[in-house]
Amino acid sequence: MSNYQRRTKDQLAARVAQDIFDGAVVNLGIGQPTLVANHLPAGREVILHSENGILGMGPAPAEGAEDYDLINAGKQPVTLLPGGAFFHHADSFAMMRGGHLDICVLGAFQVSATGDLANWSTGEEGAIPAVGGAMDLAIGAKQTWVMMDLLTKKGESKIVETCTYPLTGIGCVKRVYSDLATIECTPSGLKLIDKVDGLEHAELEKLVGLPIAL
Repeated sequence: MSNYQRRTKDQLAARVAQDIFDGAVVNLGIGQPTLVANHLPAGREVILHSENGILGMGPAPAEGAEDYDLINAGKQPVTLLPGGAFFHHADSFAMMRGGHLDICVLGAFQVSATGDLANWSTGEEGAIPAVGGAMDLAIGAKQTWVMMDLLTKKGESKIVETCTYPLTGIGCVKRVYSDLATIECTPSGLKLIDKVDGLEHAELEKLVGLPIAL
């Protein structure tokens, strides 16, 4: 067994933020992806969108400075950057469906090797019991990235050959950012972008249970 450290949630958020390009319009999904807002590099302009009708979100507010009239789609208090705007959620969904988002970052229960996404369930305890805006985001954004732990609490890989959860979108996921590795989904299967120090490639493939091209 090799010796390696998993990325913490903040380290994972910083890893995702590193790849978001200057000038990108980005939607951060409910849960872990919202942390990415706190790690965007200084001096890089990234315009954050929320499906409840915000463009130009900033990082989470300081403790004690929360305004619960200013929240994201996950009901978390957020800040608004200079030039930010509020609008009806129908306009927000028009942005999503019209291909105006460069990147969306979503959580997932499962991602298939070819990029199918499953991130909702009616039977999972604590899960959102409807697909919500994820379907529109996954298909509408120019790139869909998933941010998640690689393994379930039972130690099973969330990257699978075929999803067994209800699908949110087919062939839509371009990259999976996980606590152990960053992996690209392609029509011909998985391709490694990077992995944590100390984790052997063969061990990563064993954890996932699928071949991962270098």
